[in-house]
Amino acid sequence: MKYAELEDFIENRMRMSHVYQPVMLMALLGRGGRSSTEEIAKTILQHDDSQIEYYEKIVGNMVGRVLRNHGLVKKEGSDYFLCADEKLNESQRTRLLELCRVKLEEYKAKRGEQIWQHRKTSAGYISGSLKFEVLKAAQFHCELCGVSADVRALEVDHIIPRTLGGTDDPSNLQALCYSCNSMKRDRDDTDFRQIRASFKRTESDCPFCQVPKQLLIHENELAFAIRDAFPVTPLHTLVTVKRHIPEFFSLSRPEANAYTEILRLAKQDILREDLDVSGFNVGINEGEAAGQTVTHCHIHLIPRRKGDVENPAGGVRNIIPGKGPYQPCKRS
Repeated sequence: MKYAELEDFIENRMRMSHVYQPVMLMALLGRGGRSSTEEIAKTILQHDDSQIEYYEKIVGNMVGRVLRNHGLVKKEGSDYFLCADEKLNESQRTRLLELCRVKLEEYKAKRGEQIWQHRKTSAGYISGSLKFEVLKAAQFHCELCGVSADVRALEVDHIIPRTLGGTDDPSNLQALCYSCNSMKRDRDDTDFRQIRASFKRTESDCPFCQVPKQLLIHENELAFAIRDAFPVTPLHTLVTVKRHIPEFFSLSRPEANAYTEILRLAKQDILREDLDVSGFNVGINEGEAAGQTVTHCHIHLIPRRKGDVENPAGGVRNIIPGKGPYQPCKRS
């Protein structure tokens, strides 16, 4: 490619969705036209302020605090100072630097890749398409703190880690910013083995624990959908988690992801099967006072069609007679 073509591309035809294109070209131009993948990656890293922010937190909340507690450093404003009672000469600085280097190399040799495991998005490969689906489902925001991908890099996290039995099923994946992902791993001391065992809990006399496979409309690792045996409207569908648990509000995050995925699939099927469906009621009965008769959490997906009742206004408010229609307050 001639110089004029390179110049035209950079100045007029480069369409950017991130910093990567110009940074990669800068790395190549700065090294005489040839650069390794690692060198290009390091060049990109120099422009990633979010990585600086991450390690600033490491300095302030971890290593800086430890060294302050030992009396080796002190902090004034945003600066750190070595607490030395005397001015170190060149020989002393060289000796201390060498001791640090030896400690560093010994630790790296002992721990290997495990040193940076907390900065990896998973213990193995997740396809780009699956990563995209997870990030898209989260609308490109961290599902813990809510920060946008434009502000802080997002990672795909295993809610239950692979090392503790977690799978690559979409219901076990979530989008976290690098900061929340790191803090989650540092803080979370939950015994996931107990949770994993609880996902298999069933009751012999529960109809939802004993559903024949041939009745399942959709199924994933933690949830499934079936048609209601006593439908309120045609194609009335029930979505439930596989674990025997009465309360909706006690569902785990992976279970919530799983039933949401099944709800979407069931809705799409209903709309394809019946073109007259123009709305849905989605409802959960929790507790005897709310009308729950089967103590296994399940969600009603009820298709609605125009004219199926005389006055549908109020929707789920109609579970209390006379409370459906109401007059909204008017703002002055």
